Amino acid sequence: MSKRGWKKRVESLKLQILEHENKIKKERAKPYPDKGRIHHLEAEIEAFHDSLKRA
Repeated sequence: MSKRGWKKRVESLKLQILEHENKIKKERAKPYPDKGRIHHLEAEIEAFHDSLKRA
């Protein structure tokens, strides 16, 4: 992958992390948050961080 491709991938991962963090905040603000959904989103964030380390 070219240098520009890697930069684009890194920016995409960072954006996905921010979007997932916002989804978690919204879910936690609900009267009855879905803990399974929060756990799933946190697992995806962890996977995105792992991908960032490799990139």
